[in-house]
Amino acid sequence: MRIAEIHIYRHGLPVHNGPYKMSHSEVRFLSTTLVKLVADNGLVGWGETCPVGPTYAESHPAGAVAALSEMAPGLSGAEVLPVPLHRRMDGLLNGHNYAKAAIDIAAHDLLGKHLGVSVSDLLGGAMTDRVPSYYSTIVGPPDETARVAAEKRAEGYPRLQVKIGGRPVEEDIETIRKVWEVTRGSGVRLAVDGNRSLTTRDALRLSRECPDVPFVMEQPCNTIEDLQKIRSQVSHGIYMDENGTSLNTAITAAGTGLVDGFSMKVTRIGGLHPMRAFRDICAARNLPHTCDDSWGGDIIAAACTHIGATVAPELFEGVWLAAPHIEGHYDQENGIRIEGGHIKRPQGPGLGITPDEGLFGTPVASF
Repeated sequence: MRIAEIHIYRHGLPVHNGPYKMSHSEVRFLSTTLVKLVADNGLVGWGETCPVGPTYAESHPAGAVAALSEMAPGLSGAEVLPVPLHRRMDGLLNGHNYAKAAIDIAAHDLLGKHLGVSVSDLLGGAMTDRVPSYYSTIVGPPDETARVAAEKRAEGYPRLQVKIGGRPVEEDIETIRKVWEVTRGSGVRLAVDGNRSLTTRDALRLSRECPDVPFVMEQPCNTIEDLQKIRSQVSHGIYMDENGTSLNTAITAAGTGLVDGFSMKVTRIGGLHPMRAFRDICAARNLPHTCDDSWGGDIIAAACTHIGATVAPELFEGVWLAAPHIEGHYDQENGIRIEGGHIKRPQGPGLGITPDEGLFGTPVASF
């Protein structure tokens, strides 16, 4: 089975009840990029990549379209198999993992449909059909953040991520303590996410002033060097997020003991094929991690849920979805939904999602 056609679409995703506020930015509207692969046997596979604004990571929507358009002519006739496909993409364009991920996801969707199996089967087999999710608060007033945390705890989320940063650290410390007051004794796990915004000074202070609150510090500072500086001085576990830009970086961080876990994005690392290798490296080093993405609709949500379903439960920190912040679905019947803090693993071959192509309009490019 080989690639016969490639179609690229842009689709707007207004942020429901926005803005979604992080330490460095506020998001009100996002543009997602979708890829439709048509095989020489007529089967169709879908992929997606959706950067959460241009400042979160080295990615942006126009860059996704440009990178995909650069690779597409050279992908005509390529086998729909992950290893040769990634080698061909790397030979056509250096870097740009977030764009390559859309091709990778579409190829897994195609391959699953061709073989009559789900993407999670292609990735080694699902451990569960009820995949844990987690909820991320936005950067907001301490009392409001605590109110949302209590609400999401009651809904059944097994894990909460508390966004901090971009303000005095005293307000972050107050927020953490108030969230702990409403979650203490519930069994809900806490992650405190600085999104690279804290100085090493403030990261150290935050840990030292909350020694009784069991949370992990997710990407508190901007660089790997910052993480190395605070590693031996904090009493909380450190998870890598934005710095995990490649499989090679993840191997180094895991092998040197720099971090205690990861928040990993499927598109950041290049798609489901490298994500599978990342999962297995974490299993070998006994490191917990998430399987999620920065934003996107049903296609990304399905991809994250499938890989998340294959992770050993004791190492799995959940799948974050943008679904609570998006109105509607690409696939009204099978769209990915969070219920009781968990996600039902999509059924059927491939991703288990058949998007309504009419939602996306005319392709911005076709090859």
